[in-house]
Amino acid sequence: MNLLATGIIEKCRSNDRKAQLQLYHAYCDGMYVVAQRFVKDSMEAEDIVQESFIKAFMKLHQFKGEVTFGAWLKRIVINKCIDTLKARKQQLIELQDVHLKVVDAAVEDEWFVEDAITADEVKAAINDLPDKYKYVLMLYLIEGYDHAEIAQILKITQVASRTQLSRGREKLKQLLIRSKDGTRP
Repeated sequence: MNLLATGIIEKCRSNDRKAQLQLYHAYCDGMYVVAQRFVKDSMEAEDIVQESFIKAFMKLHQFKGEVTFGAWLKRIVINKCIDTLKARKQQLIELQDVHLKVVDAAVEDEWFVEDAITADEVKAAINDLPDKYKYVLMLYLIEGYDHAEIAQILKITQVASRTQLSRGREKLKQLLIRSKDGTRP
């Protein structure tokens, strides 16, 4: 984190509204994109960003600078997105209770799709996956989190993260094959 950002954050900690607005403007667009990828609704994404900033400003005393402010804020946004999606469906998935087997780590890096399949088709197929696979795939592929971070965000074990990634990848392949063959609804 650069010295300018450190100064702004210190001002935000003492409730300096100008500094808060400056920090908001620096990060709001990027956080909106993250929220939009999860909730797929522009108004809901805007609400999530607003609520995430409010929470970030209230919890700014917990920000220790161990990661960048953007990474810290992104985690807040992602957690808010996941909470919103869970509330929308009104059924919390208890991932901790599922007993999952360890996935062969060597297979984890195989992410090949046919050249004819577009990025939009991949994104659409990810959205068709069950939530427990969709969240792990999005966090891993799109947001770039590793299994330790995914486990912490989703409150699951790293083994569960790896397993759900592997199973999600297999389901994603099936959806993309059906899409390519024209059998997708």
